[in-house]
Amino acid sequence: MSDCCTLGGKNNESYDLAVIGAGSAGFSAAITAAVQSARVALIGHGMIGGTCVNIGCVPSKTMIRAAEALHGAKVAGRFPGLTGEARITDWHALVQAKDDLVGALRQKKYVDLLPSYNGIAYLEGAARLEDGGVTVNGDAIRAGKIIITTGARPSVAPIPGIDKVDYLTSTSALDLEELPRSLIIVGGGFIGCELGQMLARAGTQVTIVCRSRLLPQVEPEVSDALMNVFREEGVAVNCGVAYEFCRQDEEGVTLCVKEGGVLTELKAERVLVATGRAPNVEGLGLEAAGIRQAVGGGIAVDDRMRTTKRGTYAAGDVTGRDEFVYMAAYGAKIAALNALNGDSLVYDNSVMPAVVFTDPQVASVGLTEAQAKAQGFETKTSLVPLNQVPRALAARDTRGLIKLVADAKTDRLLGGQILAPEGADSIQTLALAIKHGMTTKALGDTIFPYLTTVEGLKLAAQTFEKDIAKLSCCAG
Repeated sequence: MSDCCTLGGKNNESYDLAVIGAGSAGFSAAITAAVQSARVALIGHGMIGGTCVNIGCVPSKTMIRAAEALHGAKVAGRFPGLTGEARITDWHALVQAKDDLVGALRQKKYVDLLPSYNGIAYLEGAARLEDGGVTVNGDAIRAGKIIITTGARPSVAPIPGIDKVDYLTSTSALDLEELPRSLIIVGGGFIGCELGQMLARAGTQVTIVCRSRLLPQVEPEVSDALMNVFREEGVAVNCGVAYEFCRQDEEGVTLCVKEGGVLTELKAERVLVATGRAPNVEGLGLEAAGIRQAVGGGIAVDDRMRTTKRGTYAAGDVTGRDEFVYMAAYGAKIAALNALNGDSLVYDNSVMPAVVFTDPQVASVGLTEAQAKAQGFETKTSLVPLNQVPRALAARDTRGLIKLVADAKTDRLLGGQILAPEGADSIQTLALAIKHGMTTKALGDTIFPYLTTVEGLKLAAQTFEKDIAKLSCCAG
């Protein structure tokens, strides 16, 4: 690393801003401040780059794509006259390629960026809040303002006996040297769904268990449809269960669950716990600094990213909300600009797109039907299965649906979700429509390219007023 990373190592260095945490949020805050000509101390502890590039988005999505390639070959027979076959010939090579990609991106998008910003001093060490700034490895660093961006880590559900089990997390699952023959995944959120399908396609017999349903934050129709996809691919899904205990012996792992008063023992070679994430706040001295934590342990912030300590802000996963890398970067940018310019900017997540990289992908933006009703809207909805979308018919892959939610009084779009193989690349159109206050009629009257997944949004909008099954191609 260049000499820029050793600046500020002396006692009593003074900065306009200290950023604690050198992941995506930390870099966003530091770069934003440096562009404002501020002197910034960027404090990292552990591997530079944080969760996304090292153990989250990048490694998981490249492995998911690899599993999709396997699956795509195996289901080529959906086209008459085709057969396909694919198998893993070298799991270690696949894992190494993932690690190489991670290392290259970490170097290019984090380490190599630092010399480009003269105002950023990179400090390595554990930071603690103190009056007038922070200490790093015992050295005092004076800073006018502070932003905490220390991220989060996998958390483990309090299942009796789990502490005596050699369980996997989302981090260790991506570094498996050998694929387990069978695997129980505890948790039906986006991590459990993404990794469960990926490992199942790689050849592991996967069972997913969860307290409520798959992806409980999405529309029930989407959750149910995804569950059916998983089961068709051979993934066992047990929803609505309570975790009773877990134990390990020479034969593997046993998880006992209760459903409807009935106890069932599930057995597998390994278990992966994907029950959420915990904020990295230990050692920061939050209580002594007067910084309040929210339910779940995340740092409480207001809509300006301010904590309860004057001059101290927080952003990203450490706040426990909107745990997406782009929202972490966005929130950190807001925090940096507010810290340096007077707290005028508001964090706005009302049109936040979200994607779960299963296959089909789950993409959403805005309010669900239940959320809209809870906010007092009189709602109307449309639901279009993919067998009504020409793109899906041409691809011979009609797994999925599109659901739109609108205000029944004004016709204004409130939210929507897409379950489709190309849903992730289609959701931003709906985000822009909601952001600019479009009605369902306006969306339905908009010109869309034919034989695209995003055209399904037009069809879903038209469904509010007409039977799209009675339209010819591109009509309406």
